[in-house]
Amino acid sequence: MIGLHNLKPAKGSRHRRKIIGRGEGSGHGGSATRGSKGQKARSGDGKMTGFEGGQIPLIRRIPKRGFTSRNKVQYNVINVETLNAAFESGAQINPEMLKENGIISRRLPVKILGDGKLEKAFTVTADAFSKSAEEKIKKAGGSIQKIQPQTKK
Repeated sequence: MIGLHNLKPAKGSRHRRKIIGRGEGSGHGGSATRGSKGQKARSGDGKMTGFEGGQIPLIRRIPKRGFTSRNKVQYNVINVETLNAAFESGAQINPEMLKENGIISRRLPVKILGDGKLEKAFTVTADAFSKSAEEKIKKAGGSIQKIQPQTKK
């Protein structure tokens, strides 16, 4: 009776794994099938990533400039024009409200910029404001509140 528990491959269809470097009697001793001499015959052979046969590698040929600061703060930036279009006069605007209304999607600090016209008075709570945004919000009769950054303990 044939069942899954007693299935076997056909006789001669499976090759034995080549066992190398176990003495001359194995037939694969000595150079252990690596041939003789050369880079690939050595232990730890192989080339480093980006190795170009001794030619100066591309990564070393390209000029390197600048760096990326690990302390840079990325902001969700919103212009006062967007606030003017999205909210009614007298609204209390904070990051949670902006997320609810689909104005921001990522939870990054919020910065308000002063591009566009602002004709409504708002109370705006955000992490940062540009000078022009502060002036426009106050000129329209609104107020600003800055969120204090969380200090790490």
